[in-house]
Amino acid sequence: MAAEEGGVLFNNGQLTCIAQNWSSIPGDVIEQHAAATKRLDLSFNVLRSLSGLDRFVNLEELVVDNNELGDDLRFPPLKSLHTIMMNKNSIASIDGLLDDMAQQLPALSFLSLLGNIACPNELSSSEKDEDDYRRYRLYVLYKLPKLRFLDSRSVTQKEKGEAARSGQFMKVVRMDDTATDGASARSRTRSTDISGEEYTPLPQTLANEGDHKGTFGVCRYVYYGRHSEGNRFIRNRDL
Repeated sequence: MAAEEGGVLFNNGQLTCIAQNWSSIPGDVIEQHAAATKRLDLSFNVLRSLSGLDRFVNLEELVVDNNELGDDLRFPPLKSLHTIMMNKNSIASIDGLLDDMAQQLPALSFLSLLGNIACPNELSSSEKDEDDYRRYRLYVLYKLPKLRFLDSRSVTQKEKGEAARSGQFMKVVRMDDTATDGASARSRTRSTDISGEEYTPLPQTLANEGDHKGTFGVCRYVYYGRHSEGNRFIRNRDL
């Protein structure tokens, strides 16, 4: 039997709480529905935390699309939770999240992270391509080998085998803004010498005429580079 209160709908084990402008799950909702809920839909809120999810002990499916969940998200132990849809949140790094899922969610077999920065495809960035997404898939499958479905498609046996062999090497490391700013500052520091003048690798004075030490000669080798801009060494008969 369906029961609706304040836009919250509970029907046959499914709790639907869409577009409630919640930043966390309200305590009264947890008290009233947690124990009987098998499918929880919290889409289109402003969730930054899933505090209280541990009370949903019988939860099997969780939908939290279009929220503001970030890299600090962690799950409580939920032995029956097999499906998580977390599309379009604020997840930029998945290392900690995947480790947590592997430990806390033994039944997890369906995961979708589309639209997060951590999932590199056209939904998260127009600069990403299929190779970026393939590396991401292999890394996720290495961390969560029990997955049968990732994002928009099923996991193949070939992918599972490749993930087992090389998935650990597919991790993408991103430099944060702080590190970038620090590197720029160090670069600026190195560009100034002890006297305070701007550093330049060029000589400070011009050499006198006739003092140069340039050399020339004949080389019998020819450079054939794949991306060559022309032969680096030219024989006399080529001139």
